[in-house]
Amino acid sequence: MQVRDFMIRNVITAKHSTTVKELISILETNRIGGVPVVDDNGNLVGIISDGDIVRFLSPHKEKIYLAYYVTYIEEAQKIEDVLREKMNTPIKEIMVKKNIKTLAPDDDFESAIRLISKHHFKKIPVINGAGRVVGIISRGDIIHSLSKSIFKEDTNTETTN
Repeated sequence: MQVRDFMIRNVITAKHSTTVKELISILETNRIGGVPVVDDNGNLVGIISDGDIVRFLSPHKEKIYLAYYVTYIEEAQKIEDVLREKMNTPIKEIMVKKNIKTLAPDDDFESAIRLISKHHFKKIPVINGAGRVVGIISRGDIIHSLSKSIFKEDTNTETTN
């Protein structure tokens, strides 16, 4: 079985200019946890997840800085202040841009399961030879494929007995 056989083809993507607020709406509306970020030609330029957003929006605790004989204290942030300050930030500032792992449509199922398990990814973009996003694979897709395979095997075993 190849990646093209079980990848999601209708991929929700975002542009690097998408704001954090817009991305939250995209994730919530589509009930997904992350998206590939693409340029105007559909080429992969980054990836961003709900975890990236949560870390970016997390208010910091009170900080104390010591410099020579002077102590600086920075107040703890309140979530309302963080949201007001950061919601219009373009996601290009927080998306993952380097070392993005991808799959190709012709890769086999074993490659997909190895990549997801090795790196603890929730999703992996599938790109074609031109670098365009043509699909996405999630842990759920792997489980669904395994489930179909297991239950198909059980059905075949029962009919041969």
